Amino acid sequence: MNKRLTGSLLAILLVFTLALVGCTKKEEPKTAVKAAVTNAAQMTSYAMTTQFKITNLAFTSADGAASTDPTNAQIANTLKNAQISVTGAYQSNPMQTEMTMNVNLSDGAINIKVPMVMTQDTLYVKIPQIPMLPLPETIVGKFLKLDMKELAKMEGQEYKPLSVQTSQKLSQELSSAVLDKYDQAKYFKDVDKKDAALPEGVDAKQVVQFAVTNENAKEAVTIFVKQALPAVLDVLSKEEYRSALNITQSDIDEVKKSLQSEDSQNEFTKSVNELDKYMTLNQFHVNTAINDDNFPVYQQMVMDAVFADPDTKENVKVALEGSSQYSKINEKQTFTLGIPTGADVVTMDQLQKEMGY
Repeated sequence: MNKRLTGSLLAILLVFTLALVGCTKKEEPKTAVKAAVTNAAQMTSYAMTTQFKITNLAFTSADGAASTDPTNAQIANTLKNAQISVTGAYQSNPMQTEMTMNVNLSDGAINIKVPMVMTQDTLYVKIPQIPMLPLPETIVGKFLKLDMKELAKMEGQEYKPLSVQTSQKLSQELSSAVLDKYDQAKYFKDVDKKDAALPEGVDAKQVVQFAVTNENAKEAVTIFVKQALPAVLDVLSKEEYRSALNITQSDIDEVKKSLQSEDSQNEFTKSVNELDKYMTLNQFHVNTAINDDNFPVYQQMVMDAVFADPDTKENVKVALEGSSQYSKINEKQTFTLGIPTGADVVTMDQLQKEMGY
């Protein structure tokens, strides 16, 4: 598959997953979710806090005994209670985003903090001190300046930042392309606010849940691959989106051809039929809370699954939790990092020189 198209699809699908939010009034759950994407895409500014945590990771044999593989043990120890948190603010005009990402690994023994600032054409990343990768003191704590136009030029591409209007329209069309394929009765429902475990300070008028169970997992995957994904590709085929995402019709046609090939169809059917041999989905849902102003204020994702290897008879148990909270929606934002300048900034050439490249 074309790398540029693959990257664009993954980015879009990630944004879509995080955009299951909002509604204009308390409506039927599926209707509320569809209206949510439209409303969320129209946010011109907000403050946000996002957290993602691995609550359980275990490698076991078929009888439940802990794996004796040292590599598995190292992975489990490193990712035990691993957590990524991001706080920041965004405004569309003039475009400015700042985020501070904290990464905790090895049950808190390793902590990496990475502040980032982005304007229309430039990304600044503060160079952290990484325990496993000692960096020269002359660059640690400074912001690496990345010119998006120059990076695109180096890759032989034209830099075409996605406009707010195009992004909003694309988000709306993609949401309909996917959500229309899923039956409300099976996948969507309202959740009572008192049962939604909303954080203190989150005031919601409606909480909508999208859920996939072990019983309908095969159907959900089939719907996405055979119905939703082709619909997504049809949306991306529109010239305005192809141009904005720097993909060609031949890229899209290549993916469609691959999906529709007999070999691909047979392999997919086999994989889905055997899905229960490889995966047990104990829990997967996304709850979205909408406030009285019809904006998303909180979203929570929970997943608990077991992945099995029939050949080695080994299992991987994984439990994840993620949440996003939005505030100060469409209000004036306070940017604590600001836009780095002067001695606080290093270029890629300076970084490579300091690193001895």
